[in-house]
Formats: sequence, structure tokens, C-alpha cells
Amino acid sequence: MSDPDTAFFVFDNHDVAEDAIRTLGQAGLDMKQLSLVGRGCHSEEQPVGFYTVGDRIKAWGSTGAFWGGIWGLLLAPAVFVLPGLGVVGMAGPIVAALVGALEGAVVVGGLTALGAALTRIGVPKDQVIKYETALKVDKYLLVVHGSAEDQQTARRVLAAVKTTALA
Repeated sequence: MSDPDTAFFVFDNHDVAEDAIRTLGQAGLDMKQLSLVGRGCHSEEQPVGFYTVGDRIKAWGSTGAFWGGIWGLLLAPAVFVLPGLGVVGMAGPIVAALVGALEGAVVVGGLTALGAALTRIGVPKDQVIKYETALKVDKYLLVVHGSAEDQQTARRVLAAVKTTALA
């Protein structure tokens, strides 16, 4: 069973995901409780880059402005190259879960590194597959960590935002 203090939302594109994050912030949710995962770039004609400036990660390319904005809002910005997904951008508490999964060598039982991270935060294996599949087709996964009240607030606020799935 998934952690009752974690809710998941899948968005079709980065514009809707960013709007959801900003809407949650305006509703008073603590931005430290939000995680976002999405593919960082795609094979394209334009160059793509991720680099640091001081304590910030900057990005350029077709999704550079999006990731730059998200990384300014959420904690722990990171970029990983994950088998099966490619370059994945993420931010928030899920970064620590992924790093813990990689460092702890818990990537076993047929799970990917991201799958192991999702499992560490309480996601059942069948849901892990659903979320990884969504990411593979360029959707964005927003995770809201926090109390039951935070989850209820997030569901209420995001009811008006177009999500592919609510869990």
C-alpha cells in the first residue's frame, strides 16, 4: 500500500505540471513537500545542457526554461541518466529516495532505479510500473509528501488542473 502521506499526480506536459506546482504554492502548501520527475530532454535538433551556477542547476534546450523555473521552486534539483528513461530531471524529496536506492544497492527484484526510489516512499509495485510507463511517454509525475491534510488540500486544489491520473 502506498504511504498515506504521499499523493501522486500525472500530468501530460510540463506546462500543466508547472501550473500545478505554482497553484499548490499559492494555496499555501509547503514547496519542500513537492517532488517532480520528468524526462529532462529528448533527441532533438537543438543542443541541450545542464550545468551549475553557484548552488543552482541551470538548463538550456527545449525544456530549459521549464526545468530552470522548477529548480528555482523546489528543493534538491538533480539530473540523472536512467536506463530505460534516459535523462531525467527531478527535484524534491524523491531525489533523496533515488540516491538512497542507488547507494543502498536496493535496485533488485526487477525494479529500475526510479522504481526502487518510488518503492522506498511506499508506492506498490503495480503503481511503480504505471508511473514509470507515464514517464516513458513524456508525462510528468508530481509527488505531494506530507500530512493527510496536505494530501486533501492537494487533491482539492488540483481537481481543477488537468491530470492524467490521481492516486
